[in-house]
Amino acid sequence: MSETIIVLDFGSQYSQLIARRIRECRVYSRIMPFNTPAETIRAERPQGIILSGGPSSVYAENAPKCDPAIFELGIPILGICYGLQLMIQTLGGEIARGRAREYGKAILEIAEPGELFVGVSPKTQVWMSHGDKVARMPEGGFRVLGSSGNTEFCAVHMPERNLYGIQFHPEVVHTPEGKSIIGNFCRRICGCAGDWTMESFIEQQLREIRATVGKSNVILGLSGGVDSSVAAALIHKAIGKQLNCIFVNNGVLRKNEAERVRELFGRNFDMKLIYVDATDRFLSKLAGVDEPEKKRKIIGNEFVTVFDEASAKIENAEFLAQGTTYPDVIESVPIDGNPAAMIKSHHNVGGLPEEMKFKLLEPLSRLFKDEVREVGRQLGLPEDVVMRQPFPGPGLAVRHLGAVTRKTLDILRDADEIVVDEIKKAGLYYSIWQTFAVFLPVRTVGVMGDERTYDYVIALRAVESSDGMTADWVQLPYDLLGRISSRIINEVNGVNRVVYDITSKPPGTIEWE
Repeated sequence: MSETIIVLDFGSQYSQLIARRIRECRVYSRIMPFNTPAETIRAERPQGIILSGGPSSVYAENAPKCDPAIFELGIPILGICYGLQLMIQTLGGEIARGRAREYGKAILEIAEPGELFVGVSPKTQVWMSHGDKVARMPEGGFRVLGSSGNTEFCAVHMPERNLYGIQFHPEVVHTPEGKSIIGNFCRRICGCAGDWTMESFIEQQLREIRATVGKSNVILGLSGGVDSSVAAALIHKAIGKQLNCIFVNNGVLRKNEAERVRELFGRNFDMKLIYVDATDRFLSKLAGVDEPEKKRKIIGNEFVTVFDEASAKIENAEFLAQGTTYPDVIESVPIDGNPAAMIKSHHNVGGLPEEMKFKLLEPLSRLFKDEVREVGRQLGLPEDVVMRQPFPGPGLAVRHLGAVTRKTLDILRDADEIVVDEIKKAGLYYSIWQTFAVFLPVRTVGVMGDERTYDYVIALRAVESSDGMTADWVQLPYDLLGRISSRIINEVNGVNRVVYDITSKPPGTIEWE
């Protein structure tokens, strides 16, 4: 990348959001560990550095610290919240515990706009989230750009070293002019042209894929979801018939999924597509298993076995391609060496079984979902594929509570098909992150006609999100919910009750298992 802003991550829940905001300014961003050596950063030749916030106090034992030499690199630096405090402490200032933790909205009064606040209102709303604050500035050099009611040194600047610091969070939506502030840092202060686009990303990746792969064959596990589909299209454009896609029917796919994937990629895109129907193998392994994590592991392990058997038949295959995206990496393994909680145990981004002996090819691993979709559009994928709602690796098994059976899976498939159909008819499918049905192993009494029934419950789930990291439940219109409920109860044998899930993430997850 010709222009890069590096985000040093100090454990903030907003580090990924900072990276997204930079990319929205058409500048490439990369998250790196807080303790990355200054020389490593210099070698990356970034246009700027942002120090993220974080949950620690700079005085806490084992508080994350950056290499002090980064302040001598001559590269513009913006410290946010903890990043500001660490900058000030490192350069000789003092940080103190505030009288009270400041959390929520505040008004920043800008005394000196400088380059950072060009176009920003003199009094602007910002979002605070800190307990410590700057008590004393380092000797000489720093100027105060702005303050709030509780924070005197809310925005500061050291012109000699091109250092900036802000106590608030410009990356969150609660700072309405935050995007302008980040944009000013990227373009006015760091001098970025803002020419990073998905077109430029594609051209770079095509070159890198060709250079990496050479004359070897590549194997890709194609699921039909957005990520694997875009990865397949990108790699196919780079190396053509050297790409071999394997599509495994694990028995927990959506209705008619196998037929759709085979039609699109095998026939329309003329890709090498190996179809493996392993339904019986997966369902026999899942029989009687109701514990969610066990189901995930069974599906993951069996997939590797089936995939290994199919891939063994492909000659000269040195690379395994995956549709891994940035949120997958963030939620599955420590990103670039930073400690992180593992949420998604079903992702295989943590590595492959040693016996498979493939080199990984993950051309989308630094893209967020919206960026992946745009790449798909640029590559000519149909809109219904590009905008397809995310679908989990373990398939319907994570939307089926309790042990799966062929009968109950059919109930779930039919119900889910109705949900998607009605959401599309309402014109909401492409504006909602995920909408789906969940099978509950709960039987309730109902009345249908003149007869009492004792059938299962289907839960509806609809959430809105930008990247899957957090999510809010969608307030679907009552009449739409009514139509979905009526159709499921009338058209799906074995269901007599439909409920709606109104839980956000956190505290819940998007999926039920």
